[in-house]
Amino acid sequence: MRTPIVSKNRTKYGSLENPSGVEKANSTHSELDSANHDQDSSSMSDCESSISGPCNDPLPSLYDGLIRLQEGDRVFNLINRRLVSGLGAVGRSQAEIVAIHKNPFRGVMGQARTQSFQIFEKAMANKCGGISNLKFAWYAGSKQELCKIVEQGFGKPDDNGLYGRGVCFSPDDSPLDCLKDSVIDEDGMRHMLMCRLILGKTEVVHPGSDQYHPSSEEFDSGVDNLTMPKKYIVWCTNMNTHILPEYIISFKAPSASNGFAGVQDSSLRPTSPWMPFPTLISVLSKFLPPTTIALISKYYRDHKEKKIPRPELIQRVRQIAGDKLLISAIKSYRTRK
Repeated sequence: MRTPIVSKNRTKYGSLENPSGVEKANSTHSELDSANHDQDSSSMSDCESSISGPCNDPLPSLYDGLIRLQEGDRVFNLINRRLVSGLGAVGRSQAEIVAIHKNPFRGVMGQARTQSFQIFEKAMANKCGGISNLKFAWYAGSKQELCKIVEQGFGKPDDNGLYGRGVCFSPDDSPLDCLKDSVIDEDGMRHMLMCRLILGKTEVVHPGSDQYHPSSEEFDSGVDNLTMPKKYIVWCTNMNTHILPEYIISFKAPSASNGFAGVQDSSLRPTSPWMPFPTLISVLSKFLPPTTIALISKYYRDHKEKKIPRPELIQRVRQIAGDKLLISAIKSYRTRK
């Protein structure tokens, strides 16, 4: 039975990104670790183990090295709640989890990856005064890509022109932000990877940056915003030591054309009449760095040359500048008129 992404019992579940939440980050990590330990120490059913033979479940494992978690499993419920809180009202009503698969890190290489991650976490804590800044985060892609990452690690950094040349993640409370990068497979499902990241001390990376490593020895990773990040950037030099791919979540959700992937808080959406893009760019140049303005200008030229449609242009500008700044710019334009 497929599990709808609906939480009947609204148990308070503190954000992993908010140390002052009901449950602190460390306690949530401990809860997952405890759940994993209980699961590993108990005997697995046929449906949980790729070794003990086939089961009657209509959805097979993504590949033989993964373990299918069962509905009601503690880890299943934890991840389910994270997805519930991150997808918002539309997600809760229109999306459903089909399966969650766990990376068991079996064999010599699997154990080496987890031990390496633990060593680097301890080293980062020593470097940063006892705080490694360990976070959960989402990464979306095709089913084949995510399986390959779980099996072999990350093979190449992102190079989409937005946040430098690193591997870009969305915080665990913002799965909607990376949903647009998911790919619908032959069964109509999307897939996202839940990872642990060692971030250390972060620095701001502006859209349009060509950065590919920390700007100095003081920093370890990047974010789009220091106070309320929506993007984590792990540089390519650290992508297979500071990232631990733990779970693949398979689910069904409406396409972006139905509005799901673009859903945001309606109170923050720019809803003004038409505003000339050259004027908007001029206003934004007072607030954003030149590299970011250059990227927005490039997208505008692409639109004029009919390389991208206007809705895509608007979506990219919203992603780069943020709705709050755009609303401010629109209000300023209205006032002048």
